[in-house]
Amino acid sequence: MSDPHSPDPAELRTWLLGAARRDAAAFRRLYDATSPRLYGFALRMLGKPELAEEALQDGFVAIWDNAGSYDSTLAAPLTWMTTIVRNKALDLLRHSSHALEIDAGRFDSEVLEATRDAGATPADALAMSRDARKLAWCLSTLEGMQRQVLGLAFFHDFSHSEVAQQLALPLGTVKTWIRRSLERLKTCLAKGELP
Repeated sequence: MSDPHSPDPAELRTWLLGAARRDAAAFRRLYDATSPRLYGFALRMLGKPELAEEALQDGFVAIWDNAGSYDSTLAAPLTWMTTIVRNKALDLLRHSSHALEIDAGRFDSEVLEATRDAGATPADALAMSRDARKLAWCLSTLEGMQRQVLGLAFFHDFSHSEVAQQLALPLGTVKTWIRRSLERLKTCLAKGELP
């Protein structure tokens, strides 16, 4: 079932092409159609409205500047735009004094949500949904701090040093926890079973 509030990918592609040609009206329609969703995404990541607004603004500047490089064969329009806003949010986190903490329940649901693609066929969506549920379940078997370290490193693209700094942990501990957590995930995913 599709989300009635989800922007139409074909319209988004058309507006992105318009933005690539520097059509301000097309860019405005693109902004109006996607900014509430992208702002909500940034707010979930950053937890502060003022930081989310900054990430959104920086993201749309980058979308305007890079619309010509969008390739519809590589990603759906909203996925591409979300990645840009996500990267801007991560830049803000890296260059601010705000600590990031992952709420385990919300994190698991966001892992599932991040794998949803509005353009996927029903068979693709079903397979992806199974894989996402399996990944979320396997992540839930990790201890809190190990999940936190892994989440920052792989879902928020922090380097090992940045994870250590963000969580005030020794770098060696972070590297060990990531290695062990990945081994546990690999074993869990290989079993292929959900509880």
